[in-house]
Amino acid sequence: MRAVLQRVTEASCRVNGQITGEIKTGFLVLLGIEDADTIEDAQWLAQKIVGMRVFGDDGGLMNKALADVDGRILLVSQFTLFAQTKKGNRPSFIRAARPDKAIPLYEQMISILNNLTGHLTQNGVFGADMKISLVNDGPVTIVMDTKDRDNF
Repeated sequence: MRAVLQRVTEASCRVNGQITGEIKTGFLVLLGIEDADTIEDAQWLAQKIVGMRVFGDDGGLMNKALADVDGRILLVSQFTLFAQTKKGNRPSFIRAARPDKAIPLYEQMISILNNLTGHLTQNGVFGADMKISLVNDGPVTIVMDTKDRDNF
């Protein structure tokens, strides 16, 4: 499971002109799921996201987590995070999980985040053509991969 975590002052997702998810202060999380991913990966990643201390304290240092700033999460599925670009100019997405595997894990991730934060996780629509708007705060952007757990 791979996530691009962006600290935002606002973010939204639209599908066919309709807002499907919208937040103010918090994280826009782009989530890629591959075939080898499990519920344990989702649980580990959700814990890391919720605990990530990248929000400013009174001194301007990144010492606060999501709960400390009453932040929210907008979670958007993004299979292109597993693009392979080694050969040619057309990316391959064979590492990305197919919908029958990815959708249940995406939905479980929403549920886990809901439980950890005590708030409803806003989200996009799996597999839809989504239009994402955001104001990246900082900018602060962090890439996490459950296969690199030992590096965190």
